[in-house]
Amino acid sequence: MTEMLRPMLELAVLIPGTLLAYLPMKQHLKIKMGALTAIWLSTLLMLCIVGGLFCYSFEIKTISLILPAFMLMSVAYCATLRTSILKSANIALAVCGVYACLASITRAIDSIVYPKNIEPWFGLTGGIVFNIFCWIFVMLAFYPASHAVCDLIDDENIAHTWYVFWILPAVFITINIFIIPWNPNILHTGRIMQGYIVICCTMLGLLLLFYALFYIMAKSLNNNHKLTQENTILYMQQEQYNTLNKAIEETRHARHDMRHHLSILNSFVKRKDWAGLENYLSKMSKSIPSSELKLCENNAIDGVAGHYYHRYKDLEIPCVFKLELPKELSVSEIDICLVLSNLLENALEASMRTAPDKRRITVFARMHSDNVVLIKVENFYNGVVKEKNGIFESSKHSGEGIGTQSVRRIAEKGGGYCRFTQKDSIFTADVMLRGKSK
Repeated sequence: MTEMLRPMLELAVLIPGTLLAYLPMKQHLKIKMGALTAIWLSTLLMLCIVGGLFCYSFEIKTISLILPAFMLMSVAYCATLRTSILKSANIALAVCGVYACLASITRAIDSIVYPKNIEPWFGLTGGIVFNIFCWIFVMLAFYPASHAVCDLIDDENIAHTWYVFWILPAVFITINIFIIPWNPNILHTGRIMQGYIVICCTMLGLLLLFYALFYIMAKSLNNNHKLTQENTILYMQQEQYNTLNKAIEETRHARHDMRHHLSILNSFVKRKDWAGLENYLSKMSKSIPSSELKLCENNAIDGVAGHYYHRYKDLEIPCVFKLELPKELSVSEIDICLVLSNLLENALEASMRTAPDKRRITVFARMHSDNVVLIKVENFYNGVVKEKNGIFESSKHSGEGIGTQSVRRIAEKGGGYCRFTQKDSIFTADVMLRGKSK
């Protein structure tokens, strides 16, 4: 009976491994936690029992079953999450990399406890030690996985770093598989055992160190990206401030010159030069500065909106801004500014490809509740919009546009949503952003 337990114990480490993989994903589950736990636990227990009996019956190594099981489990894991497949796959590989190192360390311990073990599985003590190691690591990694790693997954500013992260655990998994001795007796030759233990422990330490360095690098990139975003918004605010100053100065000069204008108008009336009066009034009205200076009570949002408002005016694109947002918001100002700037930039680009007489942009924003902001941007387009599977593709490259992709990520990360529609040559973007409840 105890012999049958040996391969089952090796497969049982899939349970803490699966738990560890889900720790950073608590905000991205498609299925309720209770139902998900029941499904995975029953599936993994069945896999351990049936898989263990299969390995025992045919006397094969559990790794022959673990590798295909890992691939199938990874597919199921990704399917239960709302995050990108790339992030989910990287987390699964990261867990597998650590457990591969723990398996190598356990192999050395098992060889010391059972020096004559030539069967394809750990001894009973070795299997128990392997499970203890895995559960201890889950407990040690619980806080960083559910907080630090969770923040990295939620952060969309470092999305591109996930394209290269998988290489690290994949290399360590490959090395650990490569150093598995085909004949366990080799470990008892000379000083090979000591060297093997040192190599296995060093690899685990290096892997964890690389994970920590990746986290530090990712946070640094994130901070730099946030600074860039904030600088861009500050630049827009500065531009809006300069525009306001210029308008105030023009208004001051207009008031100063009003006495002279009245004198000239009076002379036209006395001479009954109605054509000259009409011409002068036309020129005079054009010189009066626009009174549309403040678009929103919130200064940061007003800076972004004002920046694009003046760009639209300079390019003679008719536009309407109605931003009914208070000065203080529970939703992140940075998020609102990023969504607005992306949508307004896209609307600008679409308008420039549209006939001048058909150009028009309307922008609405209002509070739906204390912690929900609704944003709507409409613009005319030239009738050519690439859409695939409900996703509007970029006109510059294949795949979803970077602007719409960024808006979608920002909206969904806080539990909001975004929707892009087209009808009668009008493209509409509806975005709901959620903030913290007051």
